[in-house]
Amino acid sequence: MKVQETAELADPLHDWRIRGEPWYAPVGGEIAAFEAAHARGLPLMLKGPTGCGKTRFVEHMAWRLGLPLITVACHEDLSAGDLIGRFLLDAGGTRWQDGPLTRAVRHGAVCYLDELVEARADTTVLIHPLTDARRQLPLAATGELLHAHPDFRLVVSYNPGYHGVHKTLKASTRQRFTALEFGYPDAAREAAIVMHESGVDEAIAKQLVTLAERTRRLAGDELDEGASTRMLIHAGLLIAEGLAPRAACLQAIAVPLSDDPEVGQALAAMVDACVA
Repeated sequence: MKVQETAELADPLHDWRIRGEPWYAPVGGEIAAFEAAHARGLPLMLKGPTGCGKTRFVEHMAWRLGLPLITVACHEDLSAGDLIGRFLLDAGGTRWQDGPLTRAVRHGAVCYLDELVEARADTTVLIHPLTDARRQLPLAATGELLHAHPDFRLVVSYNPGYHGVHKTLKASTRQRFTALEFGYPDAAREAAIVMHESGVDEAIAKQLVTLAERTRRLAGDELDEGASTRMLIHAGLLIAEGLAPRAACLQAIAVPLSDDPEVGQALAAMVDACVA
């Protein structure tokens, strides 16, 4: 038997353990807030714009608490079977395979449902018994009532600003969670993050942040959202690789933000005004 297979048999969560510290720059009391929710076994919801650091925060906290992290990127086709598992047919017949949520519940891990609002409503309902005092997951396919491992924690995220009135979580789901509000860091902190993550110097980082702030003023009008911290890091990485700053900002920020030609021209003008 291979070493990897042996490790997986000895530790069902082997592949989901975080080996090194994911770097995260705190912006407030979010670390203490997460730790308090964890200590009481409370489910946690992270609300905030795309690319502001929610996923990195969860990775950092899972590492900090010594817990495996199973992440599910939710989408409109996400089914109940995708989350809890299904029967598979192989040479030996049929066998049950746990889905990511069931694996976390059974063995004790943080299950992070990223952009939960994208999942189908009938799929979202599955998590309700896990978010109250019961901490149970009924598996109708197997007839099993799975009681959550003491280390199981449920964290979800979504972007209320982007989805607006078109997609939102039902009150019956939202009220089961404690919640943390995320936003973009202040300019100095965001520049420091861009410097650390991309390797650009302070002058370039400040120019990228200035550009981002200008695009964010268009959010909800010409743009669904302004440039995220993630986009600034992407631009910084391109610049660190030798690409000219203007070209890097067009590639990583202006072009991805909008398909509208007029908005694209306005964004290109912002790049010219902000980036040397």
